[in-house]
Amino acid sequence: MVDAYIALGANLGDPARQLDAAVDALALLPESRLIAVSDYYRSAPVGYADQPDFHNAVARVTTTLAAPALLDALLGIETGLGRHRSFRNAPRTLDLDLLLYGDATLHLPQLNVPHPRMHERAFVLLPLLEIAPDVVIPGFGPAKDGLAAVAGQAIARIPGSGRRP
Repeated sequence: MVDAYIALGANLGDPARQLDAAVDALALLPESRLIAVSDYYRSAPVGYADQPDFHNAVARVTTTLAAPALLDALLGIETGLGRHRSFRNAPRTLDLDLLLYGDATLHLPQLNVPHPRMHERAFVLLPLLEIAPDVVIPGFGPAKDGLAAVAGQAIARIPGSGRRP
């Protein structure tokens, strides 16, 4: 079994319900077990200011799926919950990103692990550290070491949110 961390994000429709549906789908992943889900956070979009704020979270699963198979399953969940890819960084009903896959470093055509910008995003680091305060990002170091660099990014925990397995 490998620990994998998955970022969840949505900013179209009812983002909290989209994240709830994604968590339900993660709990049904084959050869996997949902271990933890952070609270939900509200954050400003990165790169495009003319779209709604995102709701974000991070989930931890243990899995025997290979990283590409896990990514395929995540993309299937996105599609099943209405994701359409119109342009890079477009508003979306759901985005699932494989952040970490154990301590692996992978550079495949369809997948880079660890996620190449995860240490630059408060909407990833804060929920990740909530459920895994000592997690290490291969090639970067302890995730908590990235907090100072993202301190100016607008993000807020949504009280009473999130789902626990």
